[in-house]
Amino acid sequence: MTASQTYTIQGRTVTLPCVVRDASSGSATYLVDAAAARRLLPGPELDVVELWPGRALASLACIDYKDNDLGDYNEISVAFFVRERSAPRGLPVVSPLIGFVRARLATYIHRLPVNQAFTCEAGRTIWGFPKVVHDISFDYVEGRATCVWRADGKRVFTFSVPRGGKQRMPDTNLVTWTYLDGALHRTAFVSGAEGLGFRLGGAKLELGDHPIAAELRALGLPRRALATSWMEKMHGRFEAPEKR
Repeated sequence: MTASQTYTIQGRTVTLPCVVRDASSGSATYLVDAAAARRLLPGPELDVVELWPGRALASLACIDYKDNDLGDYNEISVAFFVRERSAPRGLPVVSPLIGFVRARLATYIHRLPVNQAFTCEAGRTIWGFPKVVHDISFDYVEGRATCVWRADGKRVFTFSVPRGGKQRMPDTNLVTWTYLDGALHRTAFVSGAEGLGFRLGGAKLELGDHPIAAELRALGLPRRALATSWMEKMHGRFEAPEKR
């Protein structure tokens, strides 16, 4: 990396911030087993956010990137809402619920498969994102977006959410945590959207026979989602990671 935060990835130049100009995204938030989620965090600095004792907040998302500095590709995110262990816990139930509704909770991305090699290498090199290249397909039928994730010739899951919405999400400042070169890093990003739809429940999740599906079962999935969102036209900007 140079002083101007420019990287060379596979012979191409990537300059930060990385800009997303157009993408569609579906996500669902679940309550999962907190102990199982905590075992998936790689370092001691972070802890899962428990909505109430024993139940952590997790997110599944499928993103169809259409115009992005890192290319046109599909991505899946398995993430946990987290806090720094040194930060105050706040009030049980009330603090995490307010933080979730107001988009103030940070995330730790546990899995982030993509279907293109360039964005995989860029994400791992620049931010420490756990990207791998897997088979990810999208299908838009009858008002739903369906995403199928396959790895090693086996199905991990089929995930679908209702598509459509008329709301607008203003640019919102968000934070995600990663481990880069063995150290915790904080990445700030901004996300906004048009065509936002939000509802209670609504997601459908069918797990397959891949070992990652067994990992998701250990968290208590599939189960009813707390909430589901769809963003028809999403944009965003990822800044450089900051070492803690």
